[in-house]
Amino acid sequence: MGIIHFETFIFSGILLNLTPGNDTIFILSRSIAYGKRAGIMSALGIGTGSIIHTTLAAFGLSIIIAKSILTFNVIKYTGAVYLMYIGYKMFTDKAHFNSDAIISKKSIKIVKIYQDAVITNVFNPKVALFFIAFLPQFIDPDVKNTIVPFFLLGITFTVTGTLWCIVLASFASILSSKLRNNKKLSFYINKVCGAVLIGLGIKVALTSKS
Repeated sequence: MGIIHFETFIFSGILLNLTPGNDTIFILSRSIAYGKRAGIMSALGIGTGSIIHTTLAAFGLSIIIAKSILTFNVIKYTGAVYLMYIGYKMFTDKAHFNSDAIISKKSIKIVKIYQDAVITNVFNPKVALFFIAFLPQFIDPDVKNTIVPFFLLGITFTVTGTLWCIVLASFASILSSKLRNNKKLSFYINKVCGAVLIGLGIKVALTSKS
């Protein structure tokens, strides 16, 4: 299939997935703030974004991001602003952090959470650069059509990463369920999670191509 050292790829991919990053922080903050379903949908949204990046890399479109500083910055700042917007909405949410608020449709929409995760991942140029730098190392240089191995490697990496993120989301939701019983503490949970996402947006805005 045009793939070399697949076992090494699996091992390296798992290690990279276990390393906390922007996506992990995003998923944990949503899971803690809104519960298990929100965390799982965030993980699936991040996974969808990774598939989109895989597609772009397979067809060589991600190279444009790597070559063009303007394109890189436009995508970077779009993603950063969107993250800060999500964080601001959470920070200014006056609803208390409790079971009723999480179940309420007015509090949060699962589909919206999924969309937020997809957008924040797609508009993170660092993810695009990662795919075009990491995946080619495991593709046979003699293969003329690299689209198939790109997709196979990208999907494999995405599946393992998504499964791990779902596990993290589940544990985070267990922690959050205990925090809901503390009314005094629960009032500040959304604000803390919102502040974390605002900080994450600032971090993305300050990232460089190097």
